[in-house]
Order: sequence, then C-alpha cells, then structure tokens
Amino acid sequence: MEKIMKLAAELGQEIKKAPCIVKMNEAKDKYDKDEELQKLMLEYNTQQIALAEEYKKDPVDQKVIEAIENRLNDIVAAVMESPAFIELNAVQQEVNELMNAVNGEIEFQITGQRPCTHDCSSCGSDCGHHH
Repeated sequence: MEKIMKLAAELGQEIKKAPCIVKMNEAKDKYDKDEELQKLMLEYNTQQIALAEEYKKDPVDQKVIEAIENRLNDIVAAVMESPAFIELNAVQQEVNELMNAVNGEIEFQITGQRPCTHDCSSCGSDCGHHH
C-alpha cells in the first residue's frame, strides 16, 4: 500500500504540471479576483437563503418567491456570461478529460479492459454498448 501511495503522489505531481492544470489554476485565480463576479456570487448565495426562508413561511408569498427566483435567474445568466467564468468552465472541461483519461488508463492497467467512453472509440465496440 505504501508503494501505491508513493506512486500516486508522484503521479499527482506530474499531473499538476500538465498545461491544462496550469491554465485551470490561472483561470481560477482570475475568477476569484473578478470583483463583479464575486459580488454576483455573494448575492446569489444571499438570494438562495432568502428563497429558503420564504418557503418556510406559512403561507408563502408567491410574488416574493417569483421575484427572488427571477433575480436568481438574472444572476446565473450574468455569471455564465462572465469571461472569467467562461474561461474557467472551458479549462475545467479539459481537466476533466485529462482526469478521465488517467483514470481510464489506471482501470485498463488493472483490468486489461478500456472503459467505454460511450462512443466506443476506446473499446473497439467490445463493451456491449449499443448505438
């Protein structure tokens, strides 16, 4: 077990050097330092709390709930249009692909079978997945 953990630590150090990981850290830093985006996220959290509190009331005020939900939708739209969010989201997808590939290779080394990616390009259609 100790050898496995040592190898896992070494693998983690190598993965940390991957270009997509470096880009993700840079994008996360931009995201964290984007003051407007952080204000939106704070307001989003505050509105979520207000919505939860409103739902606890008896009777609930549907107009208040609708107003809060509309504001939450506006905040989500603004966040999703933010360049810092868009960049972080895109690079996160690259990181996910890298991690899936690494996990797939580990699984292959253990089982001798490549995991199906649902397009069957990695398994040669031997996975039993039907298109």
